[in-house]
Amino acid sequence: MSRFALPGRQPSMGHSTRARTWLTAVVLAHLAISFVHGQAHAGSHIQLSLAANIFVYLVILAGPLIGLALTWPAERIGNWVIAVTMAASLVFGVVNHFVVVSADHVAYVDPRWRLLFATSAVLLAVTETIGSALAIRSIREGSAS
Repeated sequence: MSRFALPGRQPSMGHSTRARTWLTAVVLAHLAISFVHGQAHAGSHIQLSLAANIFVYLVILAGPLIGLALTWPAERIGNWVIAVTMAASLVFGVVNHFVVVSADHVAYVDPRWRLLFATSAVLLAVTETIGSALAIRSIREGSAS
């Protein structure tokens, strides 16, 4: 054992703290980018259906935050919530922003808002990918210990 190791700490505990810190940072970055993307939606006058709005509020915005809160009393469950909601958000965003031709597609957004809309859409996809991957990694490593 290294002379710098804290007494009573197991090696996996340090990883768990680092993983939780990174996951927290990604979830909070995702929330901030979501608000910016929402502003681009509003500025471009892009209206979502009731079902899409419910999905955005419950899965994209609330889901990762609920998962993050759950990681404190029940780390595995919280990580699962983050993994599932971030993956679902990724699919929703990629399909709506880059696949389906509609007012929500990056190519059809009002030109004055297109750069912010497209940039925030890409950043959402990046944070959702990273968030899902980190949560899944934490689940796997938690199962191994």
